[in-house]
Amino acid sequence: MAVKRIVANIAAPATTAASKFYCDVLGMQVAMDLGWIVTFAAEASAAPQISVATQGGAGTPVPDISIEVDNFLEVHRRAVAAGYAVEYGPVVEPWGVRRFYVRDPFGRLLNILTHIG
Repeated sequence: MAVKRIVANIAAPATTAASKFYCDVLGMQVAMDLGWIVTFAAEASAAPQISVATQGGAGTPVPDISIEVDNFLEVHRRAVAAGYAVEYGPVVEPWGVRRFYVRDPFGRLLNILTHIG
């Protein structure tokens, strides 16, 4: 038996604000909408991962979700233009990522990153 997929489930009072962030800012697509749950997916998928951490690196809080993007500057621009407050960064970290922290509409701390090098 092998893990085929890991899904992050975010509790929210309503799903309407989710599309504005996950589609408009991050460029994801709605994969399923049952009204009470909306699933967003990227075009490409990676192997399932779970990280367990005592801190978020560089003394930051542990983010709820890390999202790697291929258009970092554009995602940052969209997040700021949409009025989301960047809580950390953008910064290039010594372990080879460029990243920033932002909260989604439900208060979850997201680590938006791209690998550099």
